[in-house]
Amino acid sequence: MDYTKQIIISFVLITAAAFFAGPTTIIAQDDRSYELLPAPDLWFNSVDGIRVGGRVRGQMSGTFGDGPHRLDAGIWLGTKIPTHPVSYYISLTEPIPSLSEFGSEANIRGRSSFRTGFQTHGLSFNKRWQKGFDETNYTELSLGMDAQRHFEESYLLYSQLWQQEWLFPISVNLLKTNDNRLGRYVFSISADANILGKYNNFSKAVITFKQRIPLTESVTLNSHLFTGLATTNTAPEHLFSRSFKTGRKWMNSGWTRARGTIPPSWMQSGNIQVTGDANLRGYTHQDIDLLNERTAPLYTSFSAVNLELDYPNPLNKVIKTIPVAGEFIELHSYLFFDTGTSLGLREEEQNTLFSDAGPGFMFSINIPDYLGKNRGLMLRYDLPLWLSHPGDASSFKFRNVIGLGAVINL
Repeated sequence: MDYTKQIIISFVLITAAAFFAGPTTIIAQDDRSYELLPAPDLWFNSVDGIRVGGRVRGQMSGTFGDGPHRLDAGIWLGTKIPTHPVSYYISLTEPIPSLSEFGSEANIRGRSSFRTGFQTHGLSFNKRWQKGFDETNYTELSLGMDAQRHFEESYLLYSQLWQQEWLFPISVNLLKTNDNRLGRYVFSISADANILGKYNNFSKAVITFKQRIPLTESVTLNSHLFTGLATTNTAPEHLFSRSFKTGRKWMNSGWTRARGTIPPSWMQSGNIQVTGDANLRGYTHQDIDLLNERTAPLYTSFSAVNLELDYPNPLNKVIKTIPVAGEFIELHSYLFFDTGTSLGLREEEQNTLFSDAGPGFMFSINIPDYLGKNRGLMLRYDLPLWLSHPGDASSFKFRNVIGLGAVINL
């Protein structure tokens, strides 16, 4: 029996349990029980076809995802039986009691993933600081190292955003969210340094600041400041764009991890924005057109400011009256303004100041997790009616773009 048949048989046995078995309790040492909570899972992309499998969450009984030996794993089979038919993801988190207290856990997390032509394996130390029971205001620090590589170009809609050498980045991430005199804010800073391989010694840093400022009971100004800096030898998947997030971050969502989950024709039309980083939404069409031609500019530096003036929406008031569901569903209406520029660290990088403005709407379904973090779906419909640099078109023109995720999420 060859290797492919072996892993497919293993896959069938494991996922059968996820489909048909209920929660399983395993008796561990000292009469403590360990729960495995399986669930079936389906997804789709053009290479794998329907990707069928199962996920499983493991935890000590009664800890509600907040105890030792936390497991999050999944395994899938691509029904088109591609070159690599079986994919998986696994994460194991172990708290460090001596550095932890209520709401302020320290832990070690190991993770490994092999799916949609991308593999990453890593280890991180994570620490959270929280006062009492207030799960909305906290600080989180993460230190980690990964080995990662995209090895299968057939999964990529835009191969310009990637190379296929191994990277070994060391990363530091700090996030703080709280309230100040103006309102709620989120500050984050991250730094990465690749230490081995062809792209040895590249480094990158990103700073973001989001601020929510209530002007009246029904009008709010939301702001997002972004700055990204990278060295000139940085791998393309870590370089910046005007309108969408880095190629590496496309791997963080099932919608953009592989070609075909969103029909390629929709993406290539320039009507879909993969939200993140600089977020100059009015330049999505221009950037996608250049990606289609494999000539999109990728920047070693970019800074941007995004502003949204959220104003009352009568339909949202109706949604809020729906019992239970109204607590989790919202329809926002806003006016937006985006502006940003590159520092021009390379000759081919324009240091032009790009800007756009117009009205927009966002539909969101959000069910926070047990730590108060947002979880849900956010769809935007933006109308960048004005561009400072429209190319061959008029600065004032009807334009529209559908965004996956919020530009400013507080």
